[in-house]
Parts: sequence; C-alpha cells; structure tokens
Amino acid sequence: MISLTGLVLLYLFIPLLINYLCFTSVFLRKVGAVVLAYGFGLLIGNIGLIPESSHTMLELISNKSIVLTTKYVRELYAAGTITENDVRYFQVYHLQDLLTTLSIAIALPLLLFSLDVKRWFKVAGRTFLSMILGLVSVIIPILIGFFLFKNQIHDSWKVAGMMTGVYSGGTPNLASIQKALDVDTLTYILTHTYDLIIGVLFLLFVMTIGQKVLLRFLPPYKKSENVLNEVEFDANPAPGRLFFDSVKRQYFLPNLAAIGLTLLIVGVSAGIGMLFNQKSQMMVTILGITTFSILASLIKKVNRIEKTFDYGMYFILIFSVVVASMADFRLFSTSHIQIFYWVALVYAGSLIIHVALAALFKIDADNVIIVSTALTCSPPFVPVVAGALHNREIIISGITVGIIGYAIGNYLGIMLAQILSYLYF
Repeated sequence: MISLTGLVLLYLFIPLLINYLCFTSVFLRKVGAVVLAYGFGLLIGNIGLIPESSHTMLELISNKSIVLTTKYVRELYAAGTITENDVRYFQVYHLQDLLTTLSIAIALPLLLFSLDVKRWFKVAGRTFLSMILGLVSVIIPILIGFFLFKNQIHDSWKVAGMMTGVYSGGTPNLASIQKALDVDTLTYILTHTYDLIIGVLFLLFVMTIGQKVLLRFLPPYKKSENVLNEVEFDANPAPGRLFFDSVKRQYFLPNLAAIGLTLLIVGVSAGIGMLFNQKSQMMVTILGITTFSILASLIKKVNRIEKTFDYGMYFILIFSVVVASMADFRLFSTSHIQIFYWVALVYAGSLIIHVALAALFKIDADNVIIVSTALTCSPPFVPVVAGALHNREIIISGITVGIIGYAIGNYLGIMLAQILSYLYF
C-alpha cells in the first residue's frame, strides 16, 4: 500500500504524465486525456495501493449523521471497533474527498473565466427542452427497473428514490435521500459504487465514440461564427503545440492571478454555503462558485487571460483520476447484482430514450450528450465532457442544467419513492 504523501504526488503527477503521453503518441491523443485519467484512476483503486475497509467502516462513512474525525476514528480503533486497515482506509477516503472537492472548486472558475456568457441565451430554450426530455428519459427506465426488480431488491422503492435523486441531481442528492428514506447503508454504498462503475463506462462512451454515434440520429451542434478568445480549446495537445506551453512566463503569471481570483471566489462561495443547513451547503457553494465565475468572465481583463481553460483542465484531470480511483470493484457483490443491472438499465435506457425524443424535436447531439452528462453524472463532469467534445460553448448550459438538477433532485426522488411505496407493499 502507498503512503498518503505518495498518493497525493501520484494524483498530481499522473495528469502531467497524461499530457506528455498525449503529446508524444498519436494513438493516445486520439484516445483522449480524460479517458486516460479514468483508466489510471481505476488502476490505482483496484491493484492494492488503497487499503480495503471492513463493512463497519463503510457504514460509518456512509452514515451522514455521524461526523467522522481522525480523533474519533482512532478512538474506535483503540476500542477494537475497527481495524488498523480501516484507519488507513479512512485516511485515504478523507484525502480523496478533499482532493475531489478542491480540484473541482478550483477547476470550475478557471474553465468559466474565458466563456462568453451571452452565447448561452442563444441556446437556453433548446437546452431547457433537452433538460425536460432528459428528466423524462431518466424516470422511465427507473420505473421500468422498479417493476422488474421490486420483488428481488429489498426496499426497491427507496432505491428508485435514490436513483431519481442522483440521476436528476448528483451524489449530494443520493446521500440526502438515503437519510430521508432511511435506506440500508450497504444498499446505499453498493448503489453508489455501481453508479461509479457504470458512470465511468458511460463517460468513456460519450467522450470517445458517443458523438459520432449520436450524429447518425441527431443534427450537429451549430457553433457561433466568432471563435472564443480566437482559440479553440483542445483537450489533447496537437502535434505542433509545444508541450507545457501553458507554463511559459507570458501565460503563467496571468494565470497565477486567475488562480488567486479563483480562491477568492471559492472562499466567498463556501462562506455563503455555510450560512445554510448541511444538506444545502454543497448545492449553494457550487451555485455560488458558478455564479461568481460567470460574473467574473464579464470582466474583460479576466475574460482575456489566455490558457485559463488549460489550467482548469489540469485540475479536471486530477479530479478524474481521484474519482475513478474511488470506484472499488471489491464491493461488487453478486448478492446485490440486481442493483447493478438496474443502474446499467438507467444509464443505457435514459440515453436511448433521450436520443429518440431529441430526434423528434431536432435537438443537436452535443446538447443531448451534455444534458445527459449533467443529469446522470452531475455538474463537475460537464467541463470534462465538453473538453472531449471540443465544444466550450455548452459548458454553461450543462452546468446550469446540473445546478437545476441539484435543486430539484431531492424533491423528485422523495416524491417518486413515496408514490412507488404504495405499489411495493
């Protein structure tokens, strides 16, 4: 097993290695930087570098009513409640949680600073329609799965509620609905783990061949005539592009200022989030970061800083590696395999239904992909997929859809669960 310091260095170094590999290899450049990040992350999480925890520790981590601190964990170890391996696992989990939070918090402003907000209003109506179709597309396979597995999965109506929350909002909705409906902790953990596993496969699809496949059924995205900042972002370095071009003095110093502004935005947003109850803090903080970053992009001096998107993508790669490393295949249990099938059904079914409905309303392929990503994978993944699609214009639309999902996810999940509870018994 690797030390915490070693793990941090690994998480920080791998994105640099990925950029180098994409620069030197035409094949890997076609595979894509983000796809490689997920591959490395899955490898890290499942080759024994990260300690395996007991079910007791997993239940403690998943129980949102318990605040796990290092001191409390050591007290549990001293009392014999958990093992030494559990202590190591908690330390790694705490590190991963911190890194994902920080990397996304820093990445979002840097990615948004160079955006032209006015363009969003040109696609707002189309995106809103796609969001409604996306929500319908998510709920249909959840309902189908409920009737298929209701007699095989304990409290399947609760699982349906959690899935509705997470696939219309995100992980915060999944966690809050678990507490609201008093879902069994193991069911919660496995649902989340299966979601991570299938989610990685979904992201690999939409970031590689997804666009080409959907373009057979949907029209292409119509980009604005004026190219943003006179440069199109490319997640993979082109053959003629200098490796680590972004660290040149002419780009590095302005981006240090951009990072300083980013930290200010994150700090203010986190402070505002703390004024709300714990369940709402994540949503409010993300909303604050997004709002202040968009407002900052209206300032010409900020908007014209070159390479902020490239710096943001470095942090996105960190996030991608860490998140993928949290998908532990050791939790894959055949006794709960129906949950895995259900999650897979929701991912595949929602995308197929969404594409079918979008074809009727002539919504473009990029819009469908980014809305599906925002709903099923949550806002942090929107810039990741937008980078893979080489389309920055859809980031604000995707994040907006994701933020709306955060706001309505709990309501939709709990409401659907209560309705299905009458059919369960």
